[in-house]
Amino acid sequence: MTNWYAPARTDTATAVRAKARQAIADAAPASFWTDRPDRPAPRARLTGPRTADLVVIGGGFTGLWTAILAKQDNPAADVVLVEAERIAFGASGRNGGFVADSLTHGLSHGLSRWPTEMDSLVRLGRDNLAAIAETVQEFGIDAGLRLCGKTTVAVAPHQVAELAALADLHRAYGDDVTLLDAGQVRADVASPTYLAGVRLRGAGGLVDPARLAWGLARVAESLGVTIHEDTRVTGFDRSRAGVVVRTSGGPVSCRQVVIGTNAYPPPLRRLRHWILPVYDYVLVTEPLSDAQRTQLGWPEAQGLTDAGNQFHYYRLTDDNRILFGGYDAIYRFGNRVDPALDQLDTTHLLLAEHFAQTFPQLDGIRFTHRWGGVIDSTTRFTPIFGTTRDRRIAYAVGYTGLGVAASRFGAQVALDLLAGRDTDRTRLQMVRRRPVPFPPEPLRYPVVELTRRALAAADAHDGRRGPWLRLLDRFGVGFNS
Repeated sequence: MTNWYAPARTDTATAVRAKARQAIADAAPASFWTDRPDRPAPRARLTGPRTADLVVIGGGFTGLWTAILAKQDNPAADVVLVEAERIAFGASGRNGGFVADSLTHGLSHGLSRWPTEMDSLVRLGRDNLAAIAETVQEFGIDAGLRLCGKTTVAVAPHQVAELAALADLHRAYGDDVTLLDAGQVRADVASPTYLAGVRLRGAGGLVDPARLAWGLARVAESLGVTIHEDTRVTGFDRSRAGVVVRTSGGPVSCRQVVIGTNAYPPPLRRLRHWILPVYDYVLVTEPLSDAQRTQLGWPEAQGLTDAGNQFHYYRLTDDNRILFGGYDAIYRFGNRVDPALDQLDTTHLLLAEHFAQTFPQLDGIRFTHRWGGVIDSTTRFTPIFGTTRDRRIAYAVGYTGLGVAASRFGAQVALDLLAGRDTDRTRLQMVRRRPVPFPPEPLRYPVVELTRRALAAADAHDGRRGPWLRLLDRFGVGFNS
């Protein structure tokens, strides 16, 4: 049996927990990315009725890319974006800032679901990432985008062979990948927990997600998009022209709508059958000293993830802090999404303990920020797409943690569907077919909890998947973040 974190003695565990509690004691309960003096001022809410050609619902990455692409496709179109809170309020301002070229939650998962389409999916994913980089450069978005790839590390013996297979798979698709043994991966990033690593270059990288969202909003407005914050959508009505979007600030009559609300309760109730809002939690340290950075290594400052079912993701920020998140993925009964759930002492404390084991040379470091937020997951870990109301309303939701880059692809698909375009994107099985829905409550919560425990048990038993996970695998469904 393998436990990722298991101090040998009770007194040791108590001491570790006490240090972890002290390390997070003064952390601000806010996302590091948006807790800044240069955060843009709030935009005006919608007041009174108006008309538009296209209404985009949601001011995260999906909504922002939709608005930009719609205006680039038709500069004369009147595009209005409405956001219930502020730009980058949701997952777009709370994630780890990892960007990936995968549209399928990784190559392995994509091959298991759409083997005959993987060449197209890989090509489209790479083109999508390249287009993001081109937009950032063209419009001068200062978001610290670096296509530095990432390293996946093994922290349990059974994961070493899994990483070797992963390296072979990436190599088969032409990626620049290196399989590292324990000595090599620890020479790159100094952690006693590492047993092997896969260094993947060029297939993704890192970005400041809030500054990317703020930059995209600025680009959208420069193209003529109108953005209203603090404007909540309450429903839809039919009209001769198309759709009336009811909002807290007044109705908007329009021809078409794109929904990009993701984990937040959608204005189309039917989407709740497929979307599971899962809470994820994050810590950020104080800036490292020069001596601490020297002890750590990490010369290329790439993103890191470990290879378990319950996995951590972590990275350096531009000012040499370490962002450390993941592991716990928590669903609340009834699809509950509530600001009160953004803080969870038990999980933040657990993350601090795991951080201490990962980097014991940073003993005594403190965390300045702690937060949580919801990820929009589906049973197949990739988005669902579709239209309703006679192709007046389109949606792209359910990115399962990989939406920073894939959201641009989702925006393209939604606009293709509204326009009735036959494209490489709309011909994909991933677009044409929906995943298995999650069961309704009161069954949904116990099924998710059973799956979470089964995944943890697999990690603790050398990766062996029990009967429940094997049953889910047979039907191509699961739980992830």
